Amino acid sequence: MTATNGRPAAGNDAGRGDTVAVVVRQWQSVHPELDTGPMEVIGRINRCAALLQQAEDAPLRRAGLSRSEFDLLGALRRTGHELTPSELARETFSSGAAVTKRLKHLTERGLVERRGDTRDRRVAHVRLTDNGRDLVDSILPEQLAYETAVLSVLAPEGQGQLAGLLAELLSRLEGRVGALPV
Repeated sequence: MTATNGRPAAGNDAGRGDTVAVVVRQWQSVHPELDTGPMEVIGRINRCAALLQQAEDAPLRRAGLSRSEFDLLGALRRTGHELTPSELARETFSSGAAVTKRLKHLTERGLVERRGDTRDRRVAHVRLTDNGRDLVDSILPEQLAYETAVLSVLAPEGQGQLAGLLAELLSRLEGRVGALPV
């Protein structure tokens, strides 16, 4: 099947029973002249992200952590040094307010510590406590095993291809954040 612009139409979804395929077919019946190809990619990325978030990462949930809290702890663990809340926001693609809220919860749990900067009292430095480091180190293998199980529906070659395509898309989007059309 070919769209009016000569590009493949939603025939790419032929035989697929996912919800995005249904949405694409519905839009094609309403607007057959439009190329719905981008919807097939972006719609599926968004739907996969939503479903993965709904699952809430079983190992993290058992540890009483959200994915965003684990991302903060992971940023501190993998960088190996203290970070400011602003640096944590950049590392985790989060807002400053969200980082502040998560840090409050993680501090109350004894997983991170904050200390003031000796030169600028407005700046805080955050580090993992021993309990925080031990928690990250104990959860990471289990979390990776969980993610491996989630992705096991794809053949290893397919996982590699998908990772490569997503990496290409992400690197181009990250380089153009302000340049994307609105």
